[in-house]
Amino acid sequence: MRYYVHESSYIDDDVQIGEETKIWHFCHIQSGARIGKNCTIGQGVNVSNNVKIGNGCKIQNNVSIYEGVELEDNVFCGPSMVFTNDLMPRAEYPKEKSKYKKTLVRRGATIGANATIVCNHEIGSYCTIAAGAVVTTDILPYALMAGVPARRIGWVCECGQVLDDKLCCQSCGKEYEKTEKQGIRLRKDLRCTGGGLYARVIEFAALLFHESEAA
Repeated sequence: MRYYVHESSYIDDDVQIGEETKIWHFCHIQSGARIGKNCTIGQGVNVSNNVKIGNGCKIQNNVSIYEGVELEDNVFCGPSMVFTNDLMPRAEYPKEKSKYKKTLVRRGATIGANATIVCNHEIGSYCTIAAGAVVTTDILPYALMAGVPARRIGWVCECGQVLDDKLCCQSCGKEYEKTEKQGIRLRKDLRCTGGGLYARVIEFAALLFHESEAA
């Protein structure tokens, strides 16, 4: 089978679902939704009309992705986190769909359990939103955000680990540098030294090389 849908879930007409995607119990995928390949849609998830979800996304239990939200590839949405699409909602004065506000979640971003994303913002690539945080502004790539309202408390690597004061990842060895716009970017030409798994592997490889030369 091209993709899996649990028998308790509902898939409306005019929905596209990519290969190897799994949709679990009690979900509702509404008309016009587009879901990429290799996604996991957890229990009790609602994907509203015309929502776009990229490849490799993981949507945990009890998340509603409302119209106006777009997820790029490899986005993680933690259990019961909340999206919105209306800054000033009134039950008595419903808005037309054309007036819904947009939210764009860039590639590789992580949104923790019970976090709230106020609409009309961009969530930067590979950022991490801590559990319970309330996002009220655009988020820079690689930013580590926490609190109510959310504030940047550090930077994170593409692999998800918190960077040290030198903007180095002590887990995978990636190194970053500051940008003119008060953000950071990956330095593809350099790797961190002086600690972490990557550094230990490099040191071990260098030792073997020197031993082979001596032989």
